[in-house]
Amino acid sequence: MGMLDTIQSGRENRPPRIMIYGSEGVGKSTFGASAPNPIFIQTEDGLGELDCNKFPLAHSLAEVLAQLTALRDEQHNFQTVVVDSADWLERLIFDEVCREYGVRNIEKADGGYGKGYTHALTHWRKVVNLLQELRDKRGMMVILVAHAKVERFEDPENAAYDRYTPRLHKHAASLIAEWVDAVLFANKKFRVTKDSGDRAIAAPIGADGGERIIRTVGSPACIAKNRYGLPGEIPLSWTAFINAYQKTMEKNHGQMQ
Repeated sequence: MGMLDTIQSGRENRPPRIMIYGSEGVGKSTFGASAPNPIFIQTEDGLGELDCNKFPLAHSLAEVLAQLTALRDEQHNFQTVVVDSADWLERLIFDEVCREYGVRNIEKADGGYGKGYTHALTHWRKVVNLLQELRDKRGMMVILVAHAKVERFEDPENAAYDRYTPRLHKHAASLIAEWVDAVLFANKKFRVTKDSGDRAIAAPIGADGGERIIRTVGSPACIAKNRYGLPGEIPLSWTAFINAYQKTMEKNHGQMQ
């Protein structure tokens, strides 16, 4: 067989890989818990109110890797793995780098100068590789939950501005954003008005403190992407996401015929 005989064509129907991030309490974990038969990898203690299957709270990177390895090697019926949360997992990774280099601060690892963050990527790749194996060998969906932060973005073509990004170091954020199929920003809808003193006042749009939405396409306000052609904004729920996903898959399949 020649190399040209290995060429593949057409779309692959494989389980989604998703990172969803947003502010505390917006509904990110609930989104993950609504996915098909999920199992949670807990790196922060915040699932007490959710009725879901979960491993015990992980206190080290080794525990996280052991849990992912068990999902890969042992028999089970779980269809989705949810890491909640990626930013608390990063803390465990930083702890592991500090342990390896005998320091208390990631900034001091291997002599400093940002080397600790580079070494952290080695451990992130171990996690990503295991998640990829769960997708490839066990057919599992992957959902990474993360909190949001506001970060100053130095746009080379425009003036600098603030935007929402996952609460991760930029190296890890780039690695994960490149690997996943969708980066979803979960937020509430607000309307901003000004009072007589020209002070900005934010008021929620919708009931229960504001309508919850997912942004699927990046903008100056947030980092987001998807490889499915999803609408730019959909309601924050697993049902809304999977319905939009299935519609795009059907549309793409129809265009191929």
